[in-house]
Amino acid sequence: MSRIGKRIIAVPKGVTVTLDGQTVVVKGPKGERSWTVADEIEITQGDDGLTLAPKADTQRARAMWGLSRTLVDNMVVGVTEGFEKSLDLVGVGYRAALKGPNLSLQLGFSHEVDIAPPAGVTFTVPKQTEIKISGADKQAVGQIAAVIRKLRPPEPYKGKGVRYTGEKVRRKEGKKK
Repeated sequence: MSRIGKRIIAVPKGVTVTLDGQTVVVKGPKGERSWTVADEIEITQGDDGLTLAPKADTQRARAMWGLSRTLVDNMVVGVTEGFEKSLDLVGVGYRAALKGPNLSLQLGFSHEVDIAPPAGVTFTVPKQTEIKISGADKQAVGQIAAVIRKLRPPEPYKGKGVRYTGEKVRRKEGKKK
């Protein structure tokens, strides 16, 4: 039995949840998210929140139960609080700047790299070496952060590159003479 799937999703004040068959629509102060729950899962709305349960005791139904509960809970959290990822640029001459809504990065290439944000995602640059990515969709925020990090991942010898804030880069010892 899924321990995650059994938990009730609390719906805070200011958030409206609409169930239309298997489609869940969540509206809140930070936007609107919708998702279609798998056919093997039954979703009900009560006074205390949303409850998900498998319709049959099959392997796929049990697998989709916890996943569906987590995705719906992420939608509720996203429209109330939102999600944020922070990236740090480490290296001489590595810097970031905003050009309108787009992010312009100088990462040691012969050219600047411009990245357009996906729908519902915003970039902020508090310092030249720090990027904050925020939005209501956890998957979109994490995906664009991974795309930016992949442009110049941290290398193990000098530690230069784009890394998540707080990420530990395992350093290697250089070549000996």
